[in-house]
Amino acid sequence: MVYFVGAGPGAPDLITVRGLNLLKSADVVIYAGSLVNPEILQNCKADAKIFDSAKMTLQEVLQEIFQAEEKNLTTVRLHSGDPSIYGTIREQADALAGRGIKFEVVPGVSSFLAAAASLKSELTLPSVTQSIMITRFAGRTPTPEREQLKNLARHKTTLCIFLSIQMLAEVVEDLKAAELSDATPIVIVFHASRPDEKIIRGTLSDIVEKVAPKNFKRTALILVGEVFNKNADYAESKLYDANFSHMFRDKKI
Repeated sequence: MVYFVGAGPGAPDLITVRGLNLLKSADVVIYAGSLVNPEILQNCKADAKIFDSAKMTLQEVLQEIFQAEEKNLTTVRLHSGDPSIYGTIREQADALAGRGIKFEVVPGVSSFLAAAASLKSELTLPSVTQSIMITRFAGRTPTPEREQLKNLARHKTTLCIFLSIQMLAEVVEDLKAAELSDATPIVIVFHASRPDEKIIRGTLSDIVEKVAPKNFKRTALILVGEVFNKNADYAESKLYDANFSHMFRDKKI
């Protein structure tokens, strides 16, 4: 059996209980070494075979899985965050299905959620935005024209931008091209949930200058939107409003 497991955002104790139990029992573990915190591997059993997929091609990854299946071994394919977000699991899953190999996907805590927790921030606020966009800046993997950042940002939702920190200046230019003001809040969260986590707050006018000395290359999220404005003018939720009734509570006033 093969399990695609989300390792979580980085802190070893933010992997799910299910994921942790599978990791502890796995015979073969193939982890995304460029992103997964190696401390999580301390949960593997002593005789587990461990491979760093950052140094492997897709075919090499699949070959190790196929060999494990032939020996009736359990494989955990350990991805950072949640496997469904930029996890590249589709091409692996298709190859397994083509051979009739059974697999399951175990969700994980995404880094954008860990970043929001570190910021003590809601990503949706009544009257500010009720939508979140998860995206990335076009790099080696292109984005369709309709999904280019300058087009998405016009909606003025909360933006969670992955895999783009090395192109921060270009990201800011696209956000400005979307007619976001220079005062728009933008936050960079490096290594969300890890002991060396770093948070840099700014606006479109100064964030590039603030981040430049840090020399972040990866594992840093770019978060944009008015929800990160500490003085945001938001409406209170109707859910707990004494003047508002719903199926669990009558009006209190």
